[in-house]
Amino acid sequence: MKRAIPTWDKLIDNYHAFLALEKGLSENSRLAYCTDVHKLGVYLSQQKIAIADVTTDDLHAFVADLHDLGIAASTRTRIVCGIRSFFSFLQIEGFIDNNPAEMLENGTAARKLPEVLSVDEIDEMIRCIDMSKEEGQRNRAIMEVLYGCGLRVTELVELELSSLFIDEGYIRVCGKGSKERIVPLSPSAIEEIRAYMPCRAAIDVKPHEEKYLFLNRRGAHLTRVMIFYIIKQLAGLAGIRRSISPHTLRHSFATHLLEGGANLRAIQQMLGHESISTTEIYLHMDRTELRREILEHHPRNLRR
Repeated sequence: MKRAIPTWDKLIDNYHAFLALEKGLSENSRLAYCTDVHKLGVYLSQQKIAIADVTTDDLHAFVADLHDLGIAASTRTRIVCGIRSFFSFLQIEGFIDNNPAEMLENGTAARKLPEVLSVDEIDEMIRCIDMSKEEGQRNRAIMEVLYGCGLRVTELVELELSSLFIDEGYIRVCGKGSKERIVPLSPSAIEEIRAYMPCRAAIDVKPHEEKYLFLNRRGAHLTRVMIFYIIKQLAGLAGIRRSISPHTLRHSFATHLLEGGANLRAIQQMLGHESISTTEIYLHMDRTELRREILEHHPRNLRR
């Protein structure tokens, strides 16, 4: 039987003691681990996710956000280690039954370039949406906005009607640190959003939920977990066997822009990256692809 989870502050205190008594870590190491877990606590609070409800996808999203903030790979590795230790502690102490951090990638995986979908794979995911269901048109609009605008999943679920400028062809996005940016809407995204609006108008919207663009059947705005579920389900239907998340569409958006000749600074503004160094990972991806093309097609290599 699971034990009742105490307040977050009490939980951190207990974890600090666990690191000292059970793991024998130094004071500096204990403080570093607790500080990293506190970062996760702030994130979960912002996303309104209870510690008992945390999933592996939630933890992956947190690590992806660390990347977006420009946190160094070595620091992300340490944070992942702290998270895995923390959830092991929760399981040992009987606060949770299953450990969502068991499948969280280690530091080596954190250094890999992000997964990217091809345009054909994204098109196939969209084709797999069941339009006979009442949420079909909504999901088409979600896919077009996620991929066409490169939004973070939190930015998508918090997108408000007042931030939608269909006639002008753009949306206003509130990103990290409440920083706003303007993102153009593709013609496909505009078309799908227009088609979704009558479906949305037919929903009995709950009080205080009227401002959100994307709603569930019960009239509340969608959660991040629901978006993860939608994307994973569509990837499976499309025959994509790699690990796919909403963040994959954001990575694909940036990579396809760069491959199409977009300026790196423009991509930085579209993604809402504070530092150009964060955006430069896509430049490295493009160079990797360029090297492969040269090795495969350059005449001096074909002679070998």
